[in-house]
Amino acid sequence: MSTKGKIKVIKKGEIKNTEVKPQVEKNSKQEAARQMVSTVTNWVSDFQVRKREETKLAIEQFFSSRPQIGEI
Repeated sequence: MSTKGKIKVIKKGEIKNTEVKPQVEKNSKQEAARQMVSTVTNWVSDFQVRKREETKLAIEQFFSSRPQIGEI
C-alpha cells in the first residue's frame, strides 16, 4: 500500500463558470421589488378611494335637506 494521496489536476478550461446564478438572482430581486411597489401602490389607491367615498357620504349627511329642529 502506498501512503501517498492522489492529486487531481484541474485545468482552467475545465472549471465551471458559476457567475450566471447571481445575475438570475439579481433579476428576480428586481422583479420582486417591482411587485412589492405595485402592491403597495394599489393599497394606497384603494385606501384613498375608500376615504374619499366615506368623506363624500359624511358631507352629504351633514348637509342633508331634512329640516333641523331649530328651523321649524
